[in-house]
Amino acid sequence: MNFSFLQQARLEPLGRHDSLAGRLTRTLIVWVGGVWLLCVLGVVWYVDREINHNFDNELVEVSHRMFDMAVQELEKLRHENPDARSPLIAPPQLFSTDAVVYQVVDTHERVLLRSAEAPVNAFDVPLAPGFANTEPWRIYTVRHPSRDLFFQVADPLDERRTALNRTLLGLIIPLGAVLPLLALVLRNVARTELRVLQQLAGEIEQRSGTDLRPIQLPGLPKELRSVGDHVNQLLERLSQSLDVERALAANAAHELRTPLAAARLRLQTALEHDLKRDEVLAALEALQVLGHRTEKLLQLSRAESGASLTRARIDLVQLAGTVAQEFWQDPRANERLKLKVPEDEPPMALGDVDALAIALRNLIENALRYGSGRVVIEVMAPCTLSVRDFGPGVSPDQLRTLQQRHVRHGSDRAGYGLGLSIVGTIVEKLGARLELASPPHGAATGFEARIVLRPA
Repeated sequence: MNFSFLQQARLEPLGRHDSLAGRLTRTLIVWVGGVWLLCVLGVVWYVDREINHNFDNELVEVSHRMFDMAVQELEKLRHENPDARSPLIAPPQLFSTDAVVYQVVDTHERVLLRSAEAPVNAFDVPLAPGFANTEPWRIYTVRHPSRDLFFQVADPLDERRTALNRTLLGLIIPLGAVLPLLALVLRNVARTELRVLQQLAGEIEQRSGTDLRPIQLPGLPKELRSVGDHVNQLLERLSQSLDVERALAANAAHELRTPLAAARLRLQTALEHDLKRDEVLAALEALQVLGHRTEKLLQLSRAESGASLTRARIDLVQLAGTVAQEFWQDPRANERLKLKVPEDEPPMALGDVDALAIALRNLIENALRYGSGRVVIEVMAPCTLSVRDFGPGVSPDQLRTLQQRHVRHGSDRAGYGLGLSIVGTIVEKLGARLELASPPHGAATGFEARIVLRPA
């Protein structure tokens, strides 16, 4: 048998670029990097929101604190320079790098006072309380609670972008630095975890037509344990198929050698005697024996394979009647063979009708050949087929060896030990039971074989 499919199933070395470990590593890196990047974007969005919120709160707080100071500064400058034209410019602030950019505006949008650091066009926004943007400034406008004045404070947007960029770089740079290390770690982890898969492939590769032992790899993960179980089931089926083939070859060599030699001898003798009728009939009889044994061997092979056996509801009365009808066509068997069935509802069993017919036929043939007098086929409740003869029976030692192949206990040359072996194999494959008794219960002599089936 060719086991090249097992060799083709062998895994490639895990270190190759297209190995399963490499695939897992690349996939995990892509997914981890993608998830990390999504998390970074989410964090950046949140940080940007928090930065703007904090900066806006500071802008509001500064405007509320400085409004009154700016009004006082405006009145002071007007008092010192009553003829000065608007807008008045406030003195430079002590810390120019952190200076607050502001201006005071009346309700007619006239700028009354501006900080020394404020650009002329920094507050080019509508005059309304609240926030407004004008590149590159964030403007907050507040109205005085008792006077017709507005106070506007400007904050540069670049500071917010700088804070956001620092946060973004602080998250992305570690990602770029960690990803190569993460790839190395994931690659080593994948190789380590998949080493058992390579061991499984090695075990499969060692199996051949002469070695179909089950694979023994303790500690397999759940997914690979399922693969190992299925491979073992496949090996078991292959072993059974090989056993059936070997048994068929051995049985054929054992059982057909003598009939073939006899048929050849009879034909040769018939030719030497100018095809005399007796010699031709003897040759024909030898060929019939050969055909009969060949049929038995094929039946045995089919029974041992068990591949085609079904599980269906079978009417045992109908089955027994059909098989008995085949024998009743022979006048010699018609006089001896009797059928006994229950008077009430016929028993229904679970099994394969063709296989059970073969088994029952073999039991009847053996009973007609080796028994003497009547042969009774009986269908019994709940699900039993019985074949009984009233011959001399067999000894206890013979009873123990009856199901062995090639063992013949009769003196008839046509007898051979395949019949009960076929029956036993079919019964075993159907999950039934074969019971042999000699003599039968309640009788002094005879032999009985019972097939006890499962109810449907």
